[in-house]
Amino acid sequence: MNSQQRYLFLLVIDSIIVTISIFIGYYLLSPFYMNYSFEKLLIASLILLVSHHVFAYIFNLYHRAWEYASVRELMAIFKAVSSSIIFTYIFNYIFLQTSFTRLMIITWMMHLLLIGGSRLSWRVFRTRVVGKDSKIRDLKSTLVVGAGRGGSLLIRQLLDTPAMGMKPVVAVDDDKAKQRLELNGGVRVEGTREDIGHLVNKYDIRKIVIAIPSLSKHKLNDIYEIAIHTDVEVLIMPNIDDVLAGKLEVSQLKKVEVEDLLGRETVELDVGEISPQIKGKTVLVTGAGGSIGSEIVRQITKFEPSKVVLLGHGENSIYTILEEMALLDNTVEYTPVIADVQDRHRMFHIMETYQPHIVYHAAAHKHVPLMEANPSESVKNNIYGTKNTAEAAIHAKVLKFVMISTDKAVNPPNVMGATKRVAEMIIQGLDKKSSDTTLVAVRFGNVLGSRGSVIPKFRKQIEAGGPITVTDEKMTRFFMTIPEASRLVIQAGALARGGEIFVLDMGEPVKIVDLAKNMIRLSGYTEEEIGIQFSGIRPGEKLYEELLNKDEIHSEQVFEKIYLGKAKEVDLTTLLDFVERVIQTGDYKALIKLVNKKSESR
Repeated sequence: MNSQQRYLFLLVIDSIIVTISIFIGYYLLSPFYMNYSFEKLLIASLILLVSHHVFAYIFNLYHRAWEYASVRELMAIFKAVSSSIIFTYIFNYIFLQTSFTRLMIITWMMHLLLIGGSRLSWRVFRTRVVGKDSKIRDLKSTLVVGAGRGGSLLIRQLLDTPAMGMKPVVAVDDDKAKQRLELNGGVRVEGTREDIGHLVNKYDIRKIVIAIPSLSKHKLNDIYEIAIHTDVEVLIMPNIDDVLAGKLEVSQLKKVEVEDLLGRETVELDVGEISPQIKGKTVLVTGAGGSIGSEIVRQITKFEPSKVVLLGHGENSIYTILEEMALLDNTVEYTPVIADVQDRHRMFHIMETYQPHIVYHAAAHKHVPLMEANPSESVKNNIYGTKNTAEAAIHAKVLKFVMISTDKAVNPPNVMGATKRVAEMIIQGLDKKSSDTTLVAVRFGNVLGSRGSVIPKFRKQIEAGGPITVTDEKMTRFFMTIPEASRLVIQAGALARGGEIFVLDMGEPVKIVDLAKNMIRLSGYTEEEIGIQFSGIRPGEKLYEELLNKDEIHSEQVFEKIYLGKAKEVDLTTLLDFVERVIQTGDYKALIKLVNKKSESR
């Protein structure tokens, strides 16, 4: 049945219901006291019919998907029916001098029952009859974790959309008040997360869907650990707020990813402090095509800058983020600039041309073994690239300059970390000389899923059938999601007063071998099928990364998950003279020794 046929069908059904209801009501009440003439009843019926269709149009009763009828649709029926009854009552009272009070009440009740029933009957027909079509009989029995708003919404979607291939048969919830409750379609809550294994066997469950929008990462981990041992595919429902906002569909279930398990609770930014610094301003992001740089672009866009300058060395990555931003419905002007931060003259020209208010400096070489093999490139890009960009920003009187640093700058045994620590020192030194520009650095660990990081590498190795290569069984790393890192960078920039090294709280370190095992399980394989090989620590790597020792940070957070490092003053001229000698002699180990001596005071 197409939309026009459905419209005519509902129009006819409603017309019949509205026309006969008043006569049925009169028949039911006439033995007691009523004695209205047929003419008056006919006139009242016609008025009611016309007014009903007018209000049905106003409340859009004929263009709704009644196969998905819910409380919202029933409320529309209630409003339309009530409005038409009230209008007819008033018309009769004024022009016919007849109130029909009791008859109108009976008619109102019959309209709600019959019109509402006709719509719900269509949903029942779709679910019980059409849903038994041969194409969708092979539905996989599904257990839903969560019996709240998210779980109810999901169960309804699964019942209404057999094409998803899942049939909800049972639910679990840790809330004792929800036990034994019956949800949509007769799906009953029969236990807590601890009962998942038992219920999987009892109902021959083929899929488990986690549908708790407020679930913390820690609890998600716990539930996943229980569910994964059942050897059943585990899926997760999208965020309920994104569903209700129309950004995602309930049907967009996804497999649990390692980012879901390692990610932490979202930090709420201080919008009141950030917004005035970005809204209506020009922002320049170096390395804008990279993992962190591109996410910073996405995050600052929410604060409505007037212009964002996307600066990067690789044209493909800049083109990609530019195309993504072009799809957004906003008034922000995005300007792509292909440039190398090592080109000092070019950086000064760019700063003078665009006159940014804020610069986020994310351009850097970050791969430890590659920089061990190419130390001069690390020095040129990480040290001199930062110096060029920062000095160009100072010359252009940029208000704030935020450099993205790394935990590898702490007690570095490698060139990459040493160059990033020198870059931090340069930022601190330049800040003391600058009266117009506030310069700071923000330090954090590995970000989940960034280019060149371990997670994309492990994914490729799993797709290839294995094995996963891990350098050492004891190796640990800090991890943070790219959006969280970028948000905290923006927050730290807003907090900047000059010369600080902000340190992001990375939580607990994660063993790389445990990460590998999780990714194997999440991909639906066993450790025996994929395998894990230990390849040995690569040049310049450490077993354990550090952000700062406890005695190197102020004990109190300056913002949630943001600490302030205790930094030792550095003579900028002496530092740069030493770097020049390192380049001339090629003794890059001397650079490593230098920064370890000049690290933050203990």
